[in-house]
Amino acid sequence: MEPIRVIESRTVVLPRENVDTDQIIPARFLKVTDKKGLGKALFSDWRYAADGAPRPDFVMNRPEAQGCSILVAGDNFGCGSSREHAPWALVDAGVRAVISTRIADIFRNNALKNGLVPVVLDAASHAKLLAAPGASVRVDVEAQTVTLPDGSTARFPLDGFARYCLLNGVDELGFLLAQEADIAAFEGGRR
Repeated sequence: MEPIRVIESRTVVLPRENVDTDQIIPARFLKVTDKKGLGKALFSDWRYAADGAPRPDFVMNRPEAQGCSILVAGDNFGCGSSREHAPWALVDAGVRAVISTRIADIFRNNALKNGLVPVVLDAASHAKLLAAPGASVRVDVEAQTVTLPDGSTARFPLDGFARYCLLNGVDELGFLLAQEADIAAFEGGRR
């Protein structure tokens, strides 16, 4: 995982509420253990017609969505079953942050473990983003702020350990492995 300090990007806005993990990546794509390539299946049932052709009216298929790494979603994003493939698909598709007024706990935890920044904003700040698809936005992980299109900033919560891991590009296991010498010294002193 690469360190994440600041994400600056235009936004793609998906204003749907209660987007669950099966809508993010349908179950038929969960037969793999490799993260690579899952971005193609992201929002598959919404992005593609039955014949596999891209639906031009879906927000992520529009030309202006190309290259956007910040997804602004409706309330309660990532609800449903525990599915680590959901953040894998988002990251593989180039999404680095998801902004909503509420992000499901399990999804949030899976996102953090995979280098996807879950940003929960107050309703007024979120409404500004929903109203401005394609706007340039800055997510500052270190300061825990989002710079909105009008130049104002909004704070978002992020627990200290998750923030540390994102800023340093490590997951929980990587953090523990980095402590191996200290753990060995501690254990050696107990004998």
